[in-house]
Amino acid sequence: MSLRISFSAVLFAAAVNAADMPVTVSEVTTGAQSHVKLTNRSSQPVTAWSLAVTTRAEGGRTHREVYTADGYLSEVTHGLPGSSERLERLIPGESRQIALDPLPVGADVEVIAAVLDDGTAMGEEEAAASIFARRAKERDALKAVVDAFNDVLPARHGADALAALKERFAALAQRDDSMPCRAALDAVRNFERKGSAEQIDQSMSVYADFVRREYDLAAKHAERRAGIRN
Repeated sequence: MSLRISFSAVLFAAAVNAADMPVTVSEVTTGAQSHVKLTNRSSQPVTAWSLAVTTRAEGGRTHREVYTADGYLSEVTHGLPGSSERLERLIPGESRQIALDPLPVGADVEVIAAVLDDGTAMGEEEAAASIFARRAKERDALKAVVDAFNDVLPARHGADALAALKERFAALAQRDDSMPCRAALDAVRNFERKGSAEQIDQSMSVYADFVRREYDLAAKHAERRAGIRN
């Protein structure tokens, strides 16, 4: 899971002390295949980080773009089809190459915010706050999906359960076009191809358990530890 925010001609009052950041940037490569190397120097996983890319134009003007990646759900999504290494947690001591949009020569890349596994945030407050705001929204969406499964699966089975869940998830997706709601709707639509009622029930049960584990992680990681380290 990722969030991308653009800032242009914005002045930031807070400066990040790079020596205190748990994630360091190195090996910045510009051009058509721009990328950077991130390294986790902390003693616990880094679950999210924000990179600021600053480029300079003629006349001294600057443009700043912020890329945020949040990988807390990779505890349960790791290795699944469609999962992205870019959205995996950074384990202590791990280094990873991160692709960026094409950068001109002279572009500056820095880590401006990071979140540790225990909920500690550091860096620029605006960037850190946006991470937890998105997590809270994802937590609420996952809870709505879990509640739907809890309401339907004990009482209904097979095609009847699918019909009820499709109705619930379609309404959820209309109100909240977030990934958990859309993914749940797509999943139950795919379960219609499973064949027998027993196969449908088994598929729904497995998926419901997976979403519950996602929700448990979201409920944990949406809680931010008091304060912020700059």
